[in-house]
Amino acid sequence: MNIDKSFLKLKIYCEESNFKGWDPYDGLNSWLIQKTFFGKSRFFRLAWIQFFKRSPLNFRKLLGIEKAYNPKGLGLFLIGYCNLYKIKKSPEYLEKINFLTSKILELKTKGYSGACWGYNFDWQARAFFQPKYTPTVVATSFIVEALLEAYQITKEKVLLDTAISSTEFILNDLNKSFDADKDYTLSYSPLDNTQVYNAGLLGAKLLCFVYKYNGNKLLLNEAKKIVSYVCKRQQENGAWSYGTLPFHAWIDNFHTGYNLECINTYQQTSKDYSFKNYIDKGLKYYLETFFTSDGVSKYYNDKTYPIDIHAPAQFIVTLKKLNILSKEKTMADKVLDWTVENMQSSKGYFYYQKRKTATSKIPYIRWAQSWMFYAFSYYFLEFKKENEKD
Repeated sequence: MNIDKSFLKLKIYCEESNFKGWDPYDGLNSWLIQKTFFGKSRFFRLAWIQFFKRSPLNFRKLLGIEKAYNPKGLGLFLIGYCNLYKIKKSPEYLEKINFLTSKILELKTKGYSGACWGYNFDWQARAFFQPKYTPTVVATSFIVEALLEAYQITKEKVLLDTAISSTEFILNDLNKSFDADKDYTLSYSPLDNTQVYNAGLLGAKLLCFVYKYNGNKLLLNEAKKIVSYVCKRQQENGAWSYGTLPFHAWIDNFHTGYNLECINTYQQTSKDYSFKNYIDKGLKYYLETFFTSDGVSKYYNDKTYPIDIHAPAQFIVTLKKLNILSKEKTMADKVLDWTVENMQSSKGYFYYQKRKTATSKIPYIRWAQSWMFYAFSYYFLEFKKENEKD
């Protein structure tokens, strides 16, 4: 496997695309939905999104869905360039950092208590509907992490101020679901009351990141309540279901990785080790359940397909964030090797999913390209930090 060659091809593709592209969930941007009665039906919207998401053929040009900037995707690219800049202080990387931060600030959603971001498309889920740019805890969490990484490099105060203000969105605008101990989790957006474990934890991670800059202990206290809520719902074998609703009962690869990363971030920030056993048990389950000896990233705990590009990308990030990437390098290399060999186009971009009967080769910019760019940057940060310093 030639990691450098694979990453360079991906980097060229993304830069030539100017970081714009399609998304698995952008089907509702079609004129057929926006300008006809079809868009008024919840069931049609849901079916329409699932059709676009699952189809290996791309009908987006035909149905008027244009490539666009996705705020979360820009955040992942920004973290990636910040990681590359830490390795080598290249003016090229700095130029990209400035461009991406400017675009992210421009796409901020207005009208909430603090800075926040959503996606560039309407989205119909089984549990709720979200209009375009409705802010979510997930998108906001990744973007705030990116802005803080960029602030460390550029020292642009607007980036820090924006990141700090996002805590008001997390604590005031998202809905909370409490348990008997007054611990809680966060809703996905201000418009729903779902209890999705990784969403709450990503909010806790954001609070921890901002705490490092402003020292507000309230943020750590609230983060602990969220971590406690989720850890109490870990299964005996170390697994977590996706959420609490009956149709959220599945156990999957990359959301498990999110959970581990976020709980570990709280532990590293607070020096509170009371949740260490949950991390250890969850990590053991994660490593033993979701990856084959050949380096295939399984989607679910009980079946492999669809093989989703998110899973190997988050795997590298989880190992890096838990400070075990070097220890697990053999496994990480197997996963990256299989992914590059089986899920990268000769044009440089990565495929979305491999199913038993077909592969979706549509070059989704957020779901696939930004995630692999982000993952590669952490791999290089671990293994090239001594090689490429100026």
